[in-house]
Amino acid sequence: MDIEGFVRRNMDSMDEESLRNALADLILEFKDTDRETSIRMADAVIYEVKNTLKTGGLDDGLRTIISYPPAGVGMGEMGVGSRGEGDFFVHRKIADIVSSTGTRSFINPEAQDDGGVVRTETGSGDVYITTAVDGIHSRLSEYPFLGGFHVTRAALRDVCVMGSRPVALISDLHLADDGDVGKLFDFTAGVAAVSELVDVPVVAGSTLRVGGDMVLGDRLVSAVGAIGFSETPPTARKRAEPGDVILLTEGSGGGTITTTAIYHGLFDVVWETLDVNFIRASEAIMDSGLLGDVHAMTDVTNGGLRGDAHEISSTAGVGLEFDADAVMSMINPSVLAMLQDLEIDPLGVSIDSLMIIAPEDVAPDVMDTIRGAGVDVAEIGRVTDSGVPVLLRDGSEEELRPLFREAAYTQIKKMVGDKTPQDFEEMKRKVEDAARRAIEKKDMVVRMISRE
Repeated sequence: MDIEGFVRRNMDSMDEESLRNALADLILEFKDTDRETSIRMADAVIYEVKNTLKTGGLDDGLRTIISYPPAGVGMGEMGVGSRGEGDFFVHRKIADIVSSTGTRSFINPEAQDDGGVVRTETGSGDVYITTAVDGIHSRLSEYPFLGGFHVTRAALRDVCVMGSRPVALISDLHLADDGDVGKLFDFTAGVAAVSELVDVPVVAGSTLRVGGDMVLGDRLVSAVGAIGFSETPPTARKRAEPGDVILLTEGSGGGTITTTAIYHGLFDVVWETLDVNFIRASEAIMDSGLLGDVHAMTDVTNGGLRGDAHEISSTAGVGLEFDADAVMSMINPSVLAMLQDLEIDPLGVSIDSLMIIAPEDVAPDVMDTIRGAGVDVAEIGRVTDSGVPVLLRDGSEEELRPLFREAAYTQIKKMVGDKTPQDFEEMKRKVEDAARRAIEKKDMVVRMISRE
């Protein structure tokens, strides 16, 4: 519960006495304290928020820096974080904001790739440093070990698919004010389990409270970052070429599948997700010397195959043709059965497979290498020059389009739905305008400090 947000939302519609009492009631729901103390806490929050609103005498520049450019569109409305069309649009706007920082980068967020890459010169030649960061699945706050395990795998995957060997992990942990400290340890144990399994050390981190004193409750919000290096250029999505073969390793899911299983009471499926096969398959390709022959690698995570196929197709300017039966054969049988029983589109959720795009003459060697690492893999399609990703099923062809949100895999997500809002174009216009104003603010501050 964000008590500062509560005050900001209700300050204009409630008199101060009513606001104080309402806030004190909320505080008593979370804090084991007395009424007098909760009233004093409420007064402190109201006092602080009122002070932040005293901006009338400020010059325009300072007022601009203190405030943010509102889009008038909420995160949930836009589908941010839900791995669909709205989420992809917002990420492209974020890439626009940081594009001016990429003069020394080899791959930056504009590429919408799994990780970012910086090339640096050394005495023995160029080295490519890859970085990636992923956040814990929001529904795994009550299951910290699983949250830590899967977010660590996700960050490592994003480094591996760039053709980079992971060398270090960092952990950023945020637990709300009333959260049990045991959650910190359980999350860290999940991170450390993956670290030990793949021999990549955790070298740094940060531990803070969510919102400091202003957020009550026990929500865990955390992230893990991974750093890797390679001596060859990364396997970016844009290298995919018509005629290439598309390969897929068996996927048993990560945070999304774990969440689906837990919140439908299908706990046995959780066991299926606990592996590091993705990293083993990636490292086998690197060790084999085949990496330079592979054109692209990615993890099937961003809204499932629908989302990743769309992103690869738009980034590389190619078409992708998938065989539906071959794709389904590469989803862990227990996971696939769960998704089908719950009527969840297997193509619209993250199954955490490794997808490799390679020339036809290289693909057999790649498959042998992956199988040699104990991971199953199959050919599932081809790259074409159509510019459109399609799925071949029962003799028919359908375009693979990302949904507005990833396939609904919990009851609450089914209530929210995945339909594109009727005013989506207007929402995009508002978001784009907010991004433009953020860029203008950034440019203003850079110019001002540069003159000093």
